[in-house]
Amino acid sequence: MPTTIWQQASGDTDRDYSDLCVRWSVILNGPGRFGAWPDCKQAVIDSGQTRKPSDLQRFAETMADGDDVVLRRGTREVVAVGQIEGIYEWNDGFGDIDGWNIQHVRRVRWYWHSLSNPKTFNTWALKQGDTTQKLTSQEVRKWVATLPRPTRRNPLPKLPSASETISLSEVSRHLFDNGVASTAITQVIGVVDELVRVGDWYRRTKIPSEHEAVATLVVPLLRALGWTPQKMGIEWNHVDVALFQKLPRIDENLRVVVEAKRMNLSCLSARSQALGYAQGRNACHRLIVTDGLRYGVYRRNKDKSFTLHAYMNLARLRDEYPILECHGAREALLSMAPEWSSEA
Repeated sequence: MPTTIWQQASGDTDRDYSDLCVRWSVILNGPGRFGAWPDCKQAVIDSGQTRKPSDLQRFAETMADGDDVVLRRGTREVVAVGQIEGIYEWNDGFGDIDGWNIQHVRRVRWYWHSLSNPKTFNTWALKQGDTTQKLTSQEVRKWVATLPRPTRRNPLPKLPSASETISLSEVSRHLFDNGVASTAITQVIGVVDELVRVGDWYRRTKIPSEHEAVATLVVPLLRALGWTPQKMGIEWNHVDVALFQKLPRIDENLRVVVEAKRMNLSCLSARSQALGYAQGRNACHRLIVTDGLRYGVYRRNKDKSFTLHAYMNLARLRDEYPILECHGAREALLSMAPEWSSEA
């Protein structure tokens, strides 16, 4: 058994990105918006995160090629175990993972993982607090020692680069080319700019309630895209916002379920709740999850499952999200418009 074993957190009680870690053979740390370590150190301190540089130093410098790492989810679960491979890197492709900027990256060759059936320990076996810590629990270390290691070493998946940010004019051109009315496009451009300012004001003052975010951020964008009040049901049958293709407002005419989360919380985690509202309503072919500024759009597949089609952050428009394996702002806004078809 290796002398050094690390434990790495994969999110918090609201966000869980362990699936991305396993899929891309990585562990992640943040904040990454200030650039690579160690050049980012002073900026991190100036942001008020005075303890974080020690955590990032462990992640980038102390953790070594060949060390083992367990991926912790929550307070008791281990979902993956692997071996560190190579050196620290900064990758902007992880610059907006459901609102988190976690561009500090280490590659890991996982030799055991189970997202649906994790290994569970008592609460005190796994350390809480910092994202990156040395594992000291003998109980966990003994379990790691029992895991078989593969003899074949296939290449790790190549990490995609982040797509460039795009302008609202590029987004508007895409909407127009796909049949969205010019009047709606003009409104969208003005509303997006306003919503970003409102969202920034909320962050500097007080985060709004979920209901306030729906009223001041979500509904104005949907209205600008062309949804009329008659075809928007607010808190309709427990759905935050229900969007209808035509009247009357009945299940057979429901096309989109919109589920909102409080600003700065994970919006993608609202998928399960939105999916629950869509079940049994076969006419519903889109789910939209949002915190008011970030949007995830899921589209129904032929097998009636829902797949993430596009993700968008109004404050930082990108054309695609290769790490999330989905489209970006252009497709997100298009697929939120009334004109969009599930066969598009």
